Order: sequence, then structure tokens, then C-alpha cells
Amino acid sequence: MNSSHSANARRHGPSGESTFGRAKRRVSLFFLVLSLGAWSGNVYAQTSFYQGKTIRVIVGSSAGGGYDLWARLTGLYLGKYIPGNPTIVVQNMPGAGGAVAANYIYGVAKPDGLILGAFNPGLYFDQLVGRPEVKFDWSKFTWIGSPEQNDLLHYIRSDAPFKTIDDLRTAKEPPRCGSTGTGTSGHYIPRLLDETLGIKTTIVSGYQGGSEIDLAVERNEVVCWSPLIATFFGREPYKRWYKSGFVRVVVQTGARRDERLKDVPTLTELMQQYKTPDVAKRLAKVILTAATLGRPISAPPGMPAERTKILRQAYAKAIKDPELLAEAEKRGWDVNPLAGEELESLAKGVVAQPHEVIERMKWVMGN
Repeated sequence: MNSSHSANARRHGPSGESTFGRAKRRVSLFFLVLSLGAWSGNVYAQTSFYQGKTIRVIVGSSAGGGYDLWARLTGLYLGKYIPGNPTIVVQNMPGAGGAVAANYIYGVAKPDGLILGAFNPGLYFDQLVGRPEVKFDWSKFTWIGSPEQNDLLHYIRSDAPFKTIDDLRTAKEPPRCGSTGTGTSGHYIPRLLDETLGIKTTIVSGYQGGSEIDLAVERNEVVCWSPLIATFFGREPYKRWYKSGFVRVVVQTGARRDERLKDVPTLTELMQQYKTPDVAKRLAKVILTAATLGRPISAPPGMPAERTKILRQAYAKAIKDPELLAEAEKRGWDVNPLAGEELESLAKGVVAQPHEVIERMKWVMGN
């Protein structure tokens, strides 16, 4: 072997690979092993954290309502997709239309990934108008996910003396509608109908949740309410009421008519018909964003990024679980989820409103 061949063998080795190439491969392998170790260690750490733990989901309304039912259904599957498979427990904390629960999640609960909240997405209205009972910043919650994006409707008992929108606009005695608080659809939809269409309503507040309003409608204490379309077609007594003709839907808020409500006008159609001013139309857009948020799940602000990621990914998987989807279909619930990142973006945008809109919002909220 000549000297040049020997030198080349020393540089390249028997396989022909250079010394530099072997060193580079060893470095790459080292970093691959290091990254895999860090990843597995992180997964182990999160599994160790959640192993044997309980996650509480605080629902800001009474048992039996849409937010409560969705939280309980999702809770059956959420732990399945969280490392360590923690137990999920749903607890009700009604009051002030969900503000009690929101304040608790924001300012009392620890940001450790063990307490989540499910409350009315219209609560950002109270923040916009500066209500003193608001102790949260809507844009700073840690948003996990929502099972649906929705629209609302306004129904009225069929035996009430209001057959058309014009009847409602010219009523000498306004209909009485139930509400659980100022940040809920039972309050802001009637006020929005007044602002955009001139429909007056007497709002009866103080009910703890949708189930209590249902009973009040059956007793004729109130004759109208404004639930989500998904709620109306997704649970009793609305299925029975609609089928029997006990109630009649008079308006819906979607951009297009829902397939199940083809004969019911949208608010947009009615605003065009009655020549609603542009400022009221802009206000309607801000208010109706709440329905787009669906039934969001949140956590306290300042939660560790890795734990936020785990909960968001687990929620996204849970909401697509075949058993959950089958149960939702059985109940007649629409599943059209929003990711935590999308909720975060909407939450930040919706609280950044100009003075003109906020002033009109104050009127809608009763300030």
C-alpha cells in the first residue's frame, strides 16, 4: 500500500467515510438521543403530574343546561387523552349569569392545569361596559377549546298574543322573557332586538339557569327566551315544545337560515327590511360573536405553556372521539369545534372595540 493510499485510509476508514463525516454523524446521533430523551422525560413528567389527580370543571350555570351537559359529556372522554389519565369531575357554580364562575377561574383557581371553567361566552359584554362585578380580563384566560360554533334564536309561547314581528314591534304590553343575567343571551338578545328592530321586551332576571327558565315558560311566568339553536334542537323540553307547537321561533341570528328553521327570518333579513341604522348593525356583529365562541372551556391565566398544550390537544382529541360523536348525534347536538388557539384570537379581538360601539353596548346591557 503506498503512502497516499494509507493516508486516505486513515482519513476515510475502511468504508470510505471521512473522519469528519464520522464525527458529524456521531454529533447528529448525540443530539437525536438528547432530544428524544428530553421529549420522553417531558411526557413522563406530565404523566407523573396528572397520574392519580382530579381535574375539576367549574360550570357557571345550574345542572341540566347546555353548558353543563356539554361539559359533562366532554368530561367523560377528556381524561382518556391526558397523560396519566386523571379523573374529570364537573361542578356547578351558578350565579350572575356565569360571572361568579368566571371570576373564580380567573382570580382564585391556581393555574396548574387542574381547574377548568365552562361559562357563558357573552360575559365579555360585562367587561366591555365596565361592570364592577367583573374581576377578569377576557383576553387573558387560557382557552382550551369549544365543541361548537353556534347561532341563536328567539322563541315565544304560541298562545301569547304575538303572531308576527310586526305584532311584537307594536305590542302595547311587551312580552316577558326569562334571563339568568346581563351577559346571557336571555338578556342581550331581547335588548338587541329592541336596538335593531324596535321590539320591546320586559326582561325577568334572576333565574339560575336554562332549566329554571324552562319551568317558568311552562308556568307562563315568562313567554319567551333566546337559547342557542343547538340547545333548542338538542335537548328537552324544546324538542317536544317545537314538535307540539307549544312555542314558535320568531327570529334567528345566523348569516343564513338554519335548515330546520327555513320559515324563520334571520336578524340580518329583518334589519334590511326595517332599515336598521349602520351603528346598530355593527353592534349586532359584536354581540353575536359570543355565539360563535360556542361553549368554550377555559383555564386560569398564566398556565404553563406545556400544560396548556397538553390540555388543548387532549380536548381536540376528546371532541373527535367516536363514542362522543355518536352520543352527540344521538342527542341531536352539532359538533363544530373551535381550537384553543382560535378562541384565544377571538377573545383578544372582541374586547378591542371603539368607543361608539361600547356606548351602544352599555345600553344593551342596561347601563
